[in-house]
Amino acid sequence: MSGTAVYIPRRLIQRLREEGLDLVDLLISALSRASKLDPRDAAEARLELAEKFLGEAREYVASGDAVQASEKLYKAVEECIKALAEALKVPELKAVERRGRWDTWLLGSAARSLAKKLGEARVEFAWAVAYDVHVWGFHEAKYGIDKVKMDLPHAEWLLEYARRVLRQAGSA
Repeated sequence: MSGTAVYIPRRLIQRLREEGLDLVDLLISALSRASKLDPRDAAEARLELAEKFLGEAREYVASGDAVQASEKLYKAVEECIKALAEALKVPELKAVERRGRWDTWLLGSAARSLAKKLGEARVEFAWAVAYDVHVWGFHEAKYGIDKVKMDLPHAEWLLEYARRVLRQAGSA
C-alpha cells in the first residue's frame, strides 16, 4: 500500500502553518507515541519520506527550479537527521519531547551529536550544507540551480548512510 489520503480540515492546516508546525512530522510523532511504534519503524518512515523529498529535489533540479529543489533537498536531510536522532536516542530528544516539536537549532544540535556518536563528521557536514541551501537557495533565492545541484550528493550520501546505520542498529 503506497499511501492513504486523509482529509484534514483547511482551518487546522492553516493554524499549524501559522505556528510553524509540520503536519507530517506531527503525525509521525503522534502515531509513534499513540501506538508504541518501535523507534526503528518511525525512523524507517522518516527515511521513506526523505527518499520522496530527494526524488522531488532531483526533479526540480532537472527542471531548473532552484528554489523548490533547495527546499526539497533540505527536507530530505532534515528527515534523515530526525530518523537517526530518534533511532539512536540523542540527548536533543528530551527537548523535542518537552517542546512537542523539532526546531532548526535542535536539528543542528542533533546532527552534531550524531556525528560525534557515530564517529562520522559528514553527518554534521550534510546538515550544514542542507541548512545553507535552505537559507540561501529557498528563503533568499540567491543560489542558482548549479549551486543546488552541487549539494545533491551530500543529501544522497546521508540517506544511504542513515539506511546503513539503521540496518546495523536493527541487527544489533
